[in-house]
Amino acid sequence: MSLPALQKFEKQIGRHIRLLELRKTLIERKIERQIRLFEQKRDGIGKKIEAQIRQFELKRGIRLDDEVRFIRSWIERPLSIGAVTPSGKNLARTMARYVDPNSSGPVVELGPGTGPVTEALVEAGVDPARLVLVEFNPTFCRLLQKRYPDATLVQGDAYSLRRLLETLLIQPASAVVSGLPLVTKPIRERWRLIRDAFDLMVPGAPFVQFTYSVASPLPKRLGGFTAEASERIWMNIPPARVWVYRKTDDGRRRTDDR
Repeated sequence: MSLPALQKFEKQIGRHIRLLELRKTLIERKIERQIRLFEQKRDGIGKKIEAQIRQFELKRGIRLDDEVRFIRSWIERPLSIGAVTPSGKNLARTMARYVDPNSSGPVVELGPGTGPVTEALVEAGVDPARLVLVEFNPTFCRLLQKRYPDATLVQGDAYSLRRLLETLLIQPASAVVSGLPLVTKPIRERWRLIRDAFDLMVPGAPFVQFTYSVASPLPKRLGGFTAEASERIWMNIPPARVWVYRKTDDGRRRTDDR
């Protein structure tokens, strides 16, 4: 190719690159506008719901602060919140019933939110000083710190449980109670979570998990654990069930997901 032809070709390539960059910029701006519109709509919906809740409170003479916090957090990050509203008392008490208040190790709670299950654990006789609360939401963390100053609060992602607690726990946990939205996660992440939890607990200790679904959040085909379920708790909104998992002798046999 001659020099003039090469120069012409380079100019054409340059024009195409500039056009592509311009299109890329336009697409990015369009996406940013769509994101801003979505955020404005989301904020508007959140404010509308909050205003309706406040009107309900005034008419009934009650306070629903925890419900407002949960709804706002769910609107902002729906897949990271295990429930749309805090767990009902029946569900919280059912979960707490599987924890032995007389055991000596720490009790780890994953995703305590505003603390309804935490409250049930304390009412069942668990010393607040034994509680290790792992919560991702900073608003909930501040609330939990005020309500349970004697508990150990860890702000972080519970799906990184080993990294968060391996050096923090001075002795194996006697139970892990989870309010995490397990069913929104891939099977591999669910298995990794419960495997790490088993490694942090005394042998035979319970991993207590609630779910709105009928099926177990952890498929039994994974093996390495036993599973038992509570009766369906119809009084909860929406109805829920508690599953309890305990590690068996072959609980470490599946290591291919590490």
